[in-house]
Amino acid sequence: MKKWGGGNLASSLGLPVLQSCWGRAATLCVVLSLTNFGFVSAQEQPISVTLNARARLFEQLAKDAEAFDKRNILKQVVRLAKPSVVHIQTRKLVDKNSRRTVEEAGSGFAIEIGSKKYILTNRHVVFPAVLDGVKISLEDGRRLTPLKVASDPSSDIALVTVKESHLLIPARIGNSSKMEIGDFVVAIGSPFGLSYSITYGIVSAKGRRDLKLGTAGVMIQDFMQTDASINPGNSGGPLVNLRGEVIGINTAIASNSGGSEGIGFTIPINMAMVIARRLESGGAIANAYLGIRMDHDFTDATAIKLGLSHARGVRLTGITDGSPANRAGLQTNDVLLSYSGTMIEDDDHLANLVSLTPVGREVSLLLLRNSKPYKVNVKVATRISGE
Repeated sequence: MKKWGGGNLASSLGLPVLQSCWGRAATLCVVLSLTNFGFVSAQEQPISVTLNARARLFEQLAKDAEAFDKRNILKQVVRLAKPSVVHIQTRKLVDKNSRRTVEEAGSGFAIEIGSKKYILTNRHVVFPAVLDGVKISLEDGRRLTPLKVASDPSSDIALVTVKESHLLIPARIGNSSKMEIGDFVVAIGSPFGLSYSITYGIVSAKGRRDLKLGTAGVMIQDFMQTDASINPGNSGGPLVNLRGEVIGINTAIASNSGGSEGIGFTIPINMAMVIARRLESGGAIANAYLGIRMDHDFTDATAIKLGLSHARGVRLTGITDGSPANRAGLQTNDVLLSYSGTMIEDDDHLANLVSLTPVGREVSLLLLRNSKPYKVNVKVATRISGE
C-alpha cells in the first residue's frame, strides 16, 4: 500500500492522506476535490489501464459472453420457430367502389392438420384482396402459390392452401390455456414490411373480450395481451413460448400513434386451431348455441338475492323455445357457474365457450338455482339466432 503524492500538503491542511491498494496493474488517479485550493474533481480524472490488463479483460469478457450465449434460450427459440413463419404481401382494394389498391404486409405460419400442411393467419391479412393479390414467401425468398383461402369473419382466422405445401415446415403447437401472466413470449412477424423481425416480452393479461377492433365483425374474442412489440405487419404472425411452441396469433394493438405502445393482442392458439379445423373440413362455420338470454348488468345486489356472495358467472334472463337450453330444462334466474368444467367469468366468456364447441357435443353445466347447485347436461346445436 502506498501513499499518494501530495500527502504532505494534505497533512498540512489537516486532511487524511488517501492511500491506494491497486498495485501495479493500474494507476488510480483520484484527487481531492477542493475547489478552494484549486484541486480537480475526481470524476474528471481517467482510469488508465495497461495494454496487457486490457487484453486480459477482453479475453475474460469473451469467455463470459460465450457462457452467456450457451444459456441464451431465446436464440434457440428463434431458430426453431422462424422456419415455420411466412411473409405475406397483399394488394387490397381501398373500397368497394374504387379500383385503387394498397399494398399491405403481414405474416403467417405453417401448421399441420392430419397429414396436410396449411398456412394459418388473420383474415384481415388476406381479405379483401384482389385476384392474384396475395403473395407468400418463405424466409429464403422462395415464393408459394396460394390455391385457396378459407376464412371466418367472426374470429378473424384464415386458412391458406398453397401449391408448394411440401416446402412448409409446420410449427409446433402449444397449449395457450397453460400460459400464465408473466410468462415470456417471442413475437415473429413483418412490422412495417420488415420481414422476420423478432421481439420479446411477457403475457400481460388474459381474457380480453371487449376490444373495438378495426376489423369489423370479430365476435369471438378471448385475446391474450402482451407487451412484446407488435406493429402493423405483425398481424398473422406467431406468438411463441420459450419452448418454441406457438401459443397465439398476433392480431391487434392498442395505440394512439399507430405503432407499438406495449399493448398487443393475440388470439390464443387453442381457439385458432378449433376454427382452423372447421375451415379445413370445408363449408361454412356452424357456430353452436344454447338458446339463452343473458343479464349483461348482473350486479352484486342481484347475486346476493340469488344466493351468491357476489356477481359471478352468468344470470339467465330468458330461454328460447325449442332451444338446447329449453330441452335441458334451464330456467330464468338460473346462474351458470361453469361450462364443461371451465369456470365462467362473464357473459362474453360464456358466448365464446359455446361458439367454439363442436355442434352436437354434449357438455355439462354447473348452475345455481334457488340458492342450490345443480348439474345439467346439454347438447349444443347449430346457432339459429344470436344468444
